[in-house]
Amino acid sequence: MAGVVSEFCLYDVDAGNRVVIFDRIRGVLPFVVGEGSHLKLPWQMVRNMDIRSRPRTINSTTGTKDLQMVNISLRVLYRPRTDMLDTIVKTLGMEYEGIVFGRTQDGQDGVGNEVLKEVVAQFTAEELLRNREQVSERIAKALAARASQFHLDLDDVSITHLSYGREFAKAIENKQVAQQDAERQTYVVQKADQERKASIIRAEGEAEAARIISEAMQTAGNGLIEVRRIDTAKDVAAILGKSRGNVTYLPGGDKSNVLLGLDPK
Repeated sequence: MAGVVSEFCLYDVDAGNRVVIFDRIRGVLPFVVGEGSHLKLPWQMVRNMDIRSRPRTINSTTGTKDLQMVNISLRVLYRPRTDMLDTIVKTLGMEYEGIVFGRTQDGQDGVGNEVLKEVVAQFTAEELLRNREQVSERIAKALAARASQFHLDLDDVSITHLSYGREFAKAIENKQVAQQDAERQTYVVQKADQERKASIIRAEGEAEAARIISEAMQTAGNGLIEVRRIDTAKDVAAILGKSRGNVTYLPGGDKSNVLLGLDPK
């Protein structure tokens, strides 16, 4: 007798689980059974339900505000509310997560797909790329509000994948190439402008130097030229003095002399 009672009337509830009792006469009983060992009547059936957080991926293909098609994947970490498990079983059944986050049995979009399409339609394709964090926050807020109606709590919502059609991807690539060309042309123009300014400054410096030399010659006569000639002669003599070859002096007329560096090889 004890064995019959143990087999048909005794059941265990593991950690991280709760039990909803289905009575063949009264239906789903309005309470939730916690962890441990419990007794039930023979005409009652046990429905074990996991109350731990579980991940679910929602995939959707939808259109943006500027009519671009986008493929988006959303990872949701959810768990059912423990005190509402009997209500969830009554209204949605044991496969409630598929109804809420996936597709219904008749092929209609679940809450997750509806929220994705609703939020994505508020942004252009470019805004989705620039404001991904803002889009994710808005999806999380809207999805949490809808999931709460089905007695589900969301611990985390994040976009894991975002891609566009081939045409839009090509358009982005062309835009990037055009921006790079524009930046390159801007650099060329700036470089030419700097070179022009440098030439002007160099010309102004040479003109100022010529003016100073002209004024010095007017004041001191040819003395400045003689000083420059002596300085140049010193430089030439120093260079030839360091040369490994022989230096030959060739006197010339009209005060013009020549120094030759002859290589013995």
